[in-house]
Amino acid sequence: MPLDAQAPSRVVTTTLNYLVPGGEKPARYVGDPPPGRPAWNGVPDPRKVAIADGRGHEADFTLDHNGFALRQAPSAVRDFFDPAEVVNVYYKETEALVRAEMGASRVIVFDHTLRGPDAPREPVMRVHNDYTERSAAQRVRDLLPDEAEALLARRFVFANVWRPVRVPAIDTPLALCDATSFTEDDLVPTDLIYSDRVGETASVRFNPSHRWVYFSGMRPDEVVLIKCHDSATDGRARISFHTAFKDPTAPADAPARQSIELRTIAFFD
Repeated sequence: MPLDAQAPSRVVTTTLNYLVPGGEKPARYVGDPPPGRPAWNGVPDPRKVAIADGRGHEADFTLDHNGFALRQAPSAVRDFFDPAEVVNVYYKETEALVRAEMGASRVIVFDHTLRGPDAPREPVMRVHNDYTERSAAQRVRDLLPDEAEALLARRFVFANVWRPVRVPAIDTPLALCDATSFTEDDLVPTDLIYSDRVGETASVRFNPSHRWVYFSGMRPDEVVLIKCHDSATDGRARISFHTAFKDPTAPADAPARQSIELRTIAFFD
């Protein structure tokens, strides 16, 4: 069912942080920037938007149509803040989940990030996508140099798997933009500068046609799969840009959001 034909259970209005396009290429430093350079040179463009609650319509959203999907996915992990358990247990669970969801022949998990007050990083309050056409292919080359050219000759998909941990995601949930409501012209290539390499993500310019969705009260036994790059150009969704946001309807005593996201690549024969 198309998003605009749904009757969402609720809609929240809040501010999302887009980017003012133009000027020099946006760049963000991971770590301390060189002397005289800002950690982030982008100009924010805060916009009031309506975000529809996808509850009651979960099955209507698919990776290939909308760029994201919600799934029930209980985990055997006891402590997501134990790096060894995450790598040894959760990586394998997630590889199996993505393989089954996409019908991929092979899936690798290559990174994960914990966010929240007890984690190294906070939720990202900026509309973005994790990869561009250029950087997705380069990341395959970085991670799998001996196999890269053969893998890049076939379809591959970068997908994030996002899960609340410990408590439901109430105060700072995740908003996802329906892939049927934007074009790649809305994306602004953005450098992500590490100490040893330069990656490229995408910031996003505002477009009033964007349709935003979230799933209220996501529980730790649920995940959202998010396409960050699909090499297929056959009309299916290739990405869904996304952002955390402050829900103005959340109770004042809602626990701070804590979450884990795994970054995966799915390969196809």
